[in-house]
Amino acid sequence: MIYLIVAVILFIIADLVIRNILKNTHKKRLIQEREAALDKSLRLDFSHEAKSLKRVDVENPKARILCVDDEDVVLDSFRKILVLDGYSIDTVTNGKEALGLVQTHQYDFVFIDLKMPEMSGVEVTKAIRHIRPDIDVVIITGYATIESAVETMKHGAMDYVQKPFTDEELLQFTKKCLLKRQESIREKLKPKVFISPISEFGKGELGEFLIPGGVFISEGHCWLSLNQDGTVKVGIDDFAKKVIGRIDNIDFPNLGRHIKKGDSLFSVKRGTRIIPFNAPLSGKIIKVNSDLNQRLDDLDITPYDRNWVCVLEANNLDKEVKELKIGKTAVSFFQNEIEKCIGQFKELIKDKKSDKIGSEDNGHYTGIIEKISMKESQRFINMFFKRI
Repeated sequence: MIYLIVAVILFIIADLVIRNILKNTHKKRLIQEREAALDKSLRLDFSHEAKSLKRVDVENPKARILCVDDEDVVLDSFRKILVLDGYSIDTVTNGKEALGLVQTHQYDFVFIDLKMPEMSGVEVTKAIRHIRPDIDVVIITGYATIESAVETMKHGAMDYVQKPFTDEELLQFTKKCLLKRQESIREKLKPKVFISPISEFGKGELGEFLIPGGVFISEGHCWLSLNQDGTVKVGIDDFAKKVIGRIDNIDFPNLGRHIKKGDSLFSVKRGTRIIPFNAPLSGKIIKVNSDLNQRLDDLDITPYDRNWVCVLEANNLDKEVKELKIGKTAVSFFQNEIEKCIGQFKELIKDKKSDKIGSEDNGHYTGIIEKISMKESQRFINMFFKRI
C-alpha cells in the first residue's frame, strides 16, 4: 500500500514538473518569436503609410497600440517593453501622421505625448475622440505637465502615464488600461433597457428592451396598464417575449373567472413548451383579446398596447399595485433579470456545448426556451415566470 501511495505522489510531482517545463518552454518560445518580430519589423519600410512609422506585429496581440512621441528614445522603450509582453505596436513622431493612421487602421489605444511640435497631445486627443471614439487615448507626460495631462482627460483621454518609467511600471499601467477598456466594452455591449412611448416600439435596436411609460411590470413578467374606468389590461412584457421568441399560441383565461393574485392566469405555447403566467392582481376577468391568436406576429413588433391578453376588474388594486414595478424600478428589474438570464444561459453553454445552444444576439438570447432541453427550460420557467 505504501508503495502505491509513493508511486502516486511521484507521478503527481513528475506531472507538475513536466507542466512547468512545458509552460516555461512555451513562454521562452513566445519571447523569441516576439524578439524576432521586433528585429525584423524595424528593418521594414512603412513610409508609404507614414514617413516616421515603425511597426511591430505579434501573433494574437493583447492589444494594438499606436504610440506618438517626438522623442525616439521614448518610442524605442514602448516597442521594446510592450512588444515582448505581447502587444502589437506602431510608433510615429507627430500628431498629423497619427491622425492619418487612426483613420485607416484598427487600434485599441493611442499613447500620445502631451508636448509635441505642430500638434499638441491635446489637439490630437480631441481629433481622435471625434473621428474614432472607439479608440482609447492615453497621455504620455513628464512631471512638469501632470496638471495639463489631467486637464486633457476632460477632452476624452482615458488616463496618463508619467515618463520616465521603468519596464514594470509601463507593463502594469498598460495592463490596467487594458482591463479598464475590456470592462468598458462589456458595459457597452450589455442589453439596454429604455422607457419609451408606444409610438417608438418596433424602432428599437437589436439587443434593446423597451418598457412603455406608465406601464407596470410584475415579477412574473406581465405588464399592466390601468384604464380610466379602473380596469386593468394585462399582457406579457418585452423580456418574456424575447426569452420565449416566437409564440405559437395563447391559452386565454375564462371570462367571468374570479382569480387571486398568484394564480395561473394564462399561458403561451412555444413549440412543445408551455409557459404559464401568474396573475399579478386579484379580480374578475371581464375581457380577453381572443383575436390575438390570429395576429401573433404583431407581438414581434410590440407585446404591449393593443396586444394585451386579458382585462381584469381588480378588487384589491390599491394594496396589490404596490408590489408592481414602474419607471426606473422596472428598468432596474429588467436589467437584473437580463443579467441573470444571460448568466444561466452561459452556464448551459459551458456545460453542454450543444448545437442548439449558443445563438447569441448582441448580448441577449432570443427564443432561449426552445434552445434548451425540456428539463432546463422548465427551470427557466420556474425562475422567471412562475412568480407573482
